[in-house]
Amino acid sequence: MFQALCMGKLMEKLEVERFSIIGTSYGGFVAYNIAKMFPEKVEKVVLASSGVNMRRSDNEAFIARAKCNGIKEVMLPSSATDLRRMSGIVSSKRLDYVPDFVLNDFCQKMYSEKREEKAELLEGLSIGKDDKTNVSPIQQDVMLIWGEQDQVFPLKMAHDLKEMLGKKATLKVIPKTSHIPQTEKSKEFNGIVMSFLVPASPSPPI
Repeated sequence: MFQALCMGKLMEKLEVERFSIIGTSYGGFVAYNIAKMFPEKVEKVVLASSGVNMRRSDNEAFIARAKCNGIKEVMLPSSATDLRRMSGIVSSKRLDYVPDFVLNDFCQKMYSEKREEKAELLEGLSIGKDDKTNVSPIQQDVMLIWGEQDQVFPLKMAHDLKEMLGKKATLKVIPKTSHIPQTEKSKEFNGIVMSFLVPASPSPPI
C-alpha cells in the first residue's frame, strides 16, 4: 500500500527507530500494512473499527444497510439528506436537530473541493472487491477496539479479524457505541489505548 510505504519512509527520514501505530476505520488498513511492511520498527498496533478483513460480500452488505447505490453516496455526501444518512451509519447520535441549511453548507465546504478526484479514489480502492481477504498474522501485539453497534464494520468482523490475526490480538468492545467509539466514548477509548501502549508498572516490593 502506497500510504504505508510513505509513512514508513517518513519515519526513517525523521530517524524514528521504533514506534507504535494507531489506525481508525480506513486508517486501520494503513496501520496494518505499515506493521506488516516494517515489522522491525513497529512495536504495537491499535486497529479501531477497521475491517481490514473486508470482503466483497461485506462491502455489498454495507451498501445495502446504507440504502444507497454505492460507497460514494455515503462517503461523499452532497446534501443534508446524504449527511444525515452517513451520520446515522457511523454514529449512534443523530443530526435531526441540525437545520438543513447548516448541513448543506457543511457539505459544500467539506466535500466539494476536488470531489471528482475523491470519487475516483473511492472507486479505485481494492478493499472489499474480492471474495477473499489478504489478512495474515503480524508479529506485533494488536489491540482491536470496536463499537458494539458498528454498522460500517459489524462486530462479527471484529471477532473474525481477531481469529485471523492470531494469539497476539486482543479485542475490546465498547458498549453502546457505533463506528466512532473514539468520539462517542472518548474516555473509555483512550483508557484502552493507553493501558495497551503503556501498561502499568508493577508495584515495587515492600
